[in-house]
Amino acid sequence: MFNPKKNLIRLLIGLVALLAFIFGKGIGLITDFLWFKSLHFESVFLTRLFTKFALFIPLWLFFSLFLTLYFRMIYKSYLAYPRLHDVTVKESPVKKYNALVGFGIGALFALVISNSLWLDFLKMINAVSFSQADPIYHLDISFYIFVLPFLRTLMGLLIFFLGMIILGTAFLEFMLINQRYANVMDITLDSISNSLKGPFLRSLFKKISYLLACCFLLLGGFYLTNTFELLYSTRGVAFGASYTDIAVTIWSYRAYALLAVFSAVLTLIAFHKNKLRLFAVGPITLIVAWFVFAIAGGVVQQLIVEPDEISKETEYLNYNIKFTQKAYNLDTVDLVEYPYAENLTQASIMRNDETIKNIRINDARPLKQTFNQIQSIRLYYDFYDIDVDRYTIDGEYTQVFITPRELNQYKLDNKAMTWLNQYLKYTHGYGIVMSPVNRVTDEGQPELLFKNIPPITETNLQITQPEIYFGEQTEKYIIVGSGEKEFDYPSGSDNVETMYSGTDGISLHGLNRLLFAYKEQSLKLLVSNNITRDSKIIIRRNIIERVNAIAPFIKLDSNPYIVLNDTDGKLYWIVDAYTDTPYYPYSQRFDFQDQEVNYIRNSVKAVVDAYDGTVAFYVFDDQDPLIQTYKKIFPKLFLSRAEFPVGLESHTRYPQDLFDLQASVYRKYHVDNPVVFYNGEDVWDLATEKYMDAVQPMTSNYVMFKIDDKAEFALIMPYTPKGKPNMTSLLVARNDAPHYGEVFLYRFPKDKTIQGPIMIESRIDQDSIISPQFTLWGQQGSSVLRGNLIVVPIESSLLYVEPIYIQSDNANSLPEMKRVIVAYEDQIVMETTLKEGLDRLFGDPQQSDLTLQTLEALINQIDTKLELTKEGIEALEQLLEELKTQIK
Repeated sequence: MFNPKKNLIRLLIGLVALLAFIFGKGIGLITDFLWFKSLHFESVFLTRLFTKFALFIPLWLFFSLFLTLYFRMIYKSYLAYPRLHDVTVKESPVKKYNALVGFGIGALFALVISNSLWLDFLKMINAVSFSQADPIYHLDISFYIFVLPFLRTLMGLLIFFLGMIILGTAFLEFMLINQRYANVMDITLDSISNSLKGPFLRSLFKKISYLLACCFLLLGGFYLTNTFELLYSTRGVAFGASYTDIAVTIWSYRAYALLAVFSAVLTLIAFHKNKLRLFAVGPITLIVAWFVFAIAGGVVQQLIVEPDEISKETEYLNYNIKFTQKAYNLDTVDLVEYPYAENLTQASIMRNDETIKNIRINDARPLKQTFNQIQSIRLYYDFYDIDVDRYTIDGEYTQVFITPRELNQYKLDNKAMTWLNQYLKYTHGYGIVMSPVNRVTDEGQPELLFKNIPPITETNLQITQPEIYFGEQTEKYIIVGSGEKEFDYPSGSDNVETMYSGTDGISLHGLNRLLFAYKEQSLKLLVSNNITRDSKIIIRRNIIERVNAIAPFIKLDSNPYIVLNDTDGKLYWIVDAYTDTPYYPYSQRFDFQDQEVNYIRNSVKAVVDAYDGTVAFYVFDDQDPLIQTYKKIFPKLFLSRAEFPVGLESHTRYPQDLFDLQASVYRKYHVDNPVVFYNGEDVWDLATEKYMDAVQPMTSNYVMFKIDDKAEFALIMPYTPKGKPNMTSLLVARNDAPHYGEVFLYRFPKDKTIQGPIMIESRIDQDSIISPQFTLWGQQGSSVLRGNLIVVPIESSLLYVEPIYIQSDNANSLPEMKRVIVAYEDQIVMETTLKEGLDRLFGDPQQSDLTLQTLEALINQIDTKLELTKEGIEALEQLLEELKTQIK
């Protein structure tokens, strides 16, 4: 029964809840706008907001008018139902709240669609051509990347909404019938049912017939788009449409589309002419067609394709290889024949001094533990991650480990975890620690180039602004410019204090204080006397969260890294960012950061000032159509590579996440021949190593070695033939200008056995001197930890280096780098330092110099004291020259 008072209360409660929701969302929008404006990215925020609004308004009007008229039609049919025993027709609340409900549900539908499709819509209307067509439909790749996803998502949402309306219609009809005949005690349920069964069902089916017809039409559209999605098929021997897909499946989808349109027409005829059995013809036909095509596809696959699979699938294998290589930028990999020869000498080592000086004999994992114990200074400082980079230090190109000293508030004493300390006092980390990759102290600890607080260094590098307000562990908001000075750094038993003077932050003056108190759910932020008219709130201090909030449409690398700018002495974070999609035709999909992708580019590098928090996005790949599309959408967001800050470009790195993905794809897709690809004749494995105490696939490593007669900072990954331990090739990515981003493959001779990393590891375990020493150390209450095995190309040879750590079983002990294993050719040695290991393998250069001096003196004596024929003197001189060459 309709109770006006009770329903009014329900309506008021609903309105209050709606207003609270709108109020919360409104405050979120306002505070977000203030944050974007503080970073000068308000245009990005407004583009997002206006696009959603531009989609929402017409969709809202359309859905609202449709639903309002639809509900009115339902109410009119309700009045037309036959009366029973002169029962008075009761007024329905549908009439009273018809428009309100229609506009409310319409707003909900429009909100969902505009929030789901705003970016896809912008990408579709701003799409940049890939200048490459797919091989089946000959459409530009941009259709698959930008248009097809939008259409499929839109159709999926519309089908969902139509389904909800159909269910809502049935529910509303039953509710109206129940209300109309409620409280009629002298009429039995059976009499109501018998009297209304025919008219009610006819009325209900007539209403939903139009909706069902629309569903069938949308389903037909879905089947048509499925014909394009066949280019992502996994049915054949390779990713993409195969022989059976082209011969059978594509025609099945076209047939399904026609049958869906046929079903829409039959639906309207069936319900309007009261021939309900006719409605079943369409769906049954679709089901029968599905069975027929499924059988046909199976027959073609089993009887035509599989007996002659190579020839039938060769064309499609070629497509898969070509498009996968293009999508992962592997078609640009240069093949370099490596003239492998085991001819290293002491002279070779001396000629490659810059390479030798930068061979890594430290390892990031134990180094992190060491830094946290010897350089954290206070419990609340933390070294979250250690990165590898290169700097010109005192005139020498030097590979280093570098890590920021961040403040971890969760490590504060429980008594110190007050609101004032967390948000006003302990606001930032301080300084960095840097060590060369190739030097340790006599105690096996890293030699430090930057250390302590304030930072101390004896190098030419200097830090002018060591405070770190933005980092990987800065999760909470802070308030600066308050009446409370900030803790800067400890100095003996006292603390040095400071006041933030950077540009970041949003003023808490006036209404802003109330807005952010609500946003952060903090009453103290509203009532604290420490907050003045000059105070500012700094939010989103985590660099990943910060960058992602501005540009959520690009994927961020898992390893941002700190850089000390050589020119201004400030600290910056560099965050590599990717454009990617899973919709590139014929390209094999791979997992990347827990999502499937089949196209990726490292198109953007974001730079975040560790003190100011300013963010800038620099485009490093202008040839990428995805980033070109985003540049059209957000013209004020991206800067050119030419504008990259001076002093930072020499520290850009080819990102490991991308390189590891490419290396994984290239294992199989280095092959161009479809027959070889089909048979898996030349599949590679990522090399394996024994790291710490377990065998595992190797990770890519940054290594310095000569390329084109100059030592470069490069990223490498060794390959072995599938199931075999020997090394077949080495994938290399260059990092230094002007060759940044170039990837090439050192291909080793097939007629020689090149030792793979796991072969070196096995030789270490079997060595009659090294292995017993490991066992002895392990019996003395210590653990032996093995670092990464580094493969270093030198001239036409390969050198293998692995650091060995010893760590006492004592809980507070530090891992100490005690030995370096050096392997070359069939020789393997373990010494205290890298130099000692190289001297054992190739001889002491001082001894070589002494021998050469002796030879020179001997030659002079022969020339002056012995009387020989001209031929004898020449023969002796030639012999001595050969001896000199060998010694060198």
